[in-house]
Amino acid sequence: MSSEMTQIARDISVIICAYTEKRWNDLVAAVKSIQEQTVSPREIIVVIDHNTSLLERAKAYMTGITLIENSQPQGSSGARNSGIAIARGALLAFLDDDATAEVDWLERLSDGCADYYVLGVGGKVEPFWTSKRPAWFPKEFDWVVGCSYEGLPESSTEIRNLYCGCACIRREVFELAGGFRNGIGRVGIDPMSCEETELCIRAQQHWPQKFFLYEPQAIIHHHIPSFRASWRYFIARCYAEGRSKAIVAEFVGTKDGLASERAYIYQTLPRGMVRGIADGLQRLDASGFLRAGAILAGLSTTAAGYVVGLVSQHVALRDKPSASVSEAIRVKVRETLVP
Repeated sequence: MSSEMTQIARDISVIICAYTEKRWNDLVAAVKSIQEQTVSPREIIVVIDHNTSLLERAKAYMTGITLIENSQPQGSSGARNSGIAIARGALLAFLDDDATAEVDWLERLSDGCADYYVLGVGGKVEPFWTSKRPAWFPKEFDWVVGCSYEGLPESSTEIRNLYCGCACIRREVFELAGGFRNGIGRVGIDPMSCEETELCIRAQQHWPQKFFLYEPQAIIHHHIPSFRASWRYFIARCYAEGRSKAIVAEFVGTKDGLASERAYIYQTLPRGMVRGIADGLQRLDASGFLRAGAILAGLSTTAAGYVVGLVSQHVALRDKPSASVSEAIRVKVRETLVP
């Protein structure tokens, strides 16, 4: 690694976005975990997302950080963009406000960015369940609770998109490809997502020769509250993910927008279902059948959300013959399912 690349790789701004006082203790722990890194960041930026009381509390109790308000529309995209706008580092790292990073997290992420062709590096998100993990909850669907899921690589590997609750991205990505798109992603407790997927695909379309990297040794621990361990949340999150994917596909194209999802549907999920059924039959573990059923239900609900998303986007065609609308949707669905 050249001295210039080493300097860039250690010039890191960390951005943490927060929107609710209910996560105050988690936010304090998240900031502390960054302050204790083996590689010290240039700055820690905490962005408060349209919450005056949380802002005042942070002003009163937090030190050693840069504290700002979200100056853009409410939501994760706007909050991150507000942080990006004032960040000074060559690399911009993002951490969820309800997660804590292992001590070498920044070191491992920044080491991956030393390669000129790497646009950004994402790490592994391990779930920390505040209540017991439900026996029916399949690891293939850990993305539902914002964590790395069964089927992701176990070693450093090129990946289509990062999860930006645990990632480090070059500043030039935002300068040249643009920031996170408002209108995608979470707003408060709304379970919509995929703003980082759209950003990463857009960046790779801008730099076809460059790529993003997944580094499973860069680990954070994501706190999972008890309400996210419910079947109701599981279904709602799957449905929202489907709608989010439809929006992403509309912006960046179905081919790029759903490339990873095809492998997940045709490889990861069938293996998970077989594993669950085998657990039920061979180990007499009834929860194995429940996990297999949850995989099928999760896939079906996500697909339903995707179709609803397509219908919503094609509502402009309602004045045309209904066959035109139906055909447009059928084409999109066929493009989605063809491996």
